Amino acid sequence: MRQVAIYGKGGIGKSTTTQNLTAALAEMGKQVLIVGCDPKADSTRLVLGGMHQRTVLDTLREEGEDIDLDEILKIGYGGIRAVESGGPEPGVGCAGRGIITSINMLEQLGAYTDELDYVFYDVLGDVVCGGFAMPIREGKAEEIYIVASGEMMAMYAANNISKGIQKYANTGGTRLGGIICNSRKVDNELEMLEAFAKELGTQLIHFVPRDNVVQRAEINRKTVIEYLPEEAQADEYRTLARSIDDNKMFVIPKPMTQERLEEILMEFGMLD
Repeated sequence: MRQVAIYGKGGIGKSTTTQNLTAALAEMGKQVLIVGCDPKADSTRLVLGGMHQRTVLDTLREEGEDIDLDEILKIGYGGIRAVESGGPEPGVGCAGRGIITSINMLEQLGAYTDELDYVFYDVLGDVVCGGFAMPIREGKAEEIYIVASGEMMAMYAANNISKGIQKYANTGGTRLGGIICNSRKVDNELEMLEAFAKELGTQLIHFVPRDNVVQRAEINRKTVIEYLPEEAQADEYRTLARSIDDNKMFVIPKPMTQERLEEILMEFGMLD
């Protein structure tokens, strides 16, 4: 069983990418569990057809700790198992604690079965809080993929996340498997992300082009794989899935200084 965490700055498309990627893996016959680690609880809605997923923290608050696995785990497209960690009540507590609580609860309830090929953790934003760093810090996720684009703040966040991976690589054993570009049609985006990944010591594992069919599928509460499986964009996610399934390049990243990051941005015309 491969345990994979998907990181990246807020709004970069982590949840969309993760769900389309896992739908492609399910299509390949892989057994997959998604653990949504975002308090918005939107990491699984496309594989569940838009169905509201009751979160682990909501269930614990309402029913206490004596709960069954089927109360928090639902089955979606292609047999994908889906869990949402949830978050605290607004203004109270640390949202990162939901990840810790959820993973511990899933372990206790036997969610991590031998037949699983993959567990994906879709993690909120940047690694700035101990709770959100938990999949890295405690070795729950053995491999990390960072979703980025050619935008400055997306690359800044990816570099910052790489610092977190580097910090916990020796104690948690986690490694960076590559950068996934979720394109925003920035000038020289492919070349810039390739240079960025090389500087980190990793690879650009796939460049996902921007296509409005993704938004159309989301409006219909589905992944592209399910909604329009013959579309070229569906093949992009299948290629990403195969690339991750076949990946053998796992590294401790070498984060760059802010100055070096800005040099790369300047080289490709992003900064004057």
